[in-house]
Amino acid sequence: MAKVVLDGIAAFKENVGKELGVSDWVQVTQEKVNMFADSTGDHQWIHVDVERAKKESPFGGPIAHGYLTLSMVAGLLFELYEVKKTKLVINYGLNKVRFPSPVPVGKKVRARAKVLDVKDIEGGVEVALAVTIEIEGGTKPACAAEVVYRYIGA
Repeated sequence: MAKVVLDGIAAFKENVGKELGVSDWVQVTQEKVNMFADSTGDHQWIHVDVERAKKESPFGGPIAHGYLTLSMVAGLLFELYEVKKTKLVINYGLNKVRFPSPVPVGKKVRARAKVLDVKDIEGGVEVALAVTIEIEGGTKPACAAEVVYRYIGA
């Protein structure tokens, strides 16, 4: 997918209500799930015990942590767009997050983002984005989040 290039932080205001684009597909591997489990201490069997998950899970195998899916948002957004004339971008938080569908290990996901709101702050703007993490071949998203970033102009 072609990356959207915004010519400075003011360009967000011109894009309120518009989709910024869709990222490429990224595979969620068992290795990525295991590394996330090690990083967070969340070793619940439904994520890391492949054999047990195949036998006992209602999903037929291991699934990614919801928070792993959410943590992929930043990297996928960097793939979607870039903002010129920016000194700094800060993850300011989340207004809302839902995990409508689990991500089976081995599936691919991608992000879709739309500019919801832009507020002026000292030295920059605060941008709220609606981000949807889609699952390849899925009917419901893995994650629907409203993420908030602060961009400081150069």
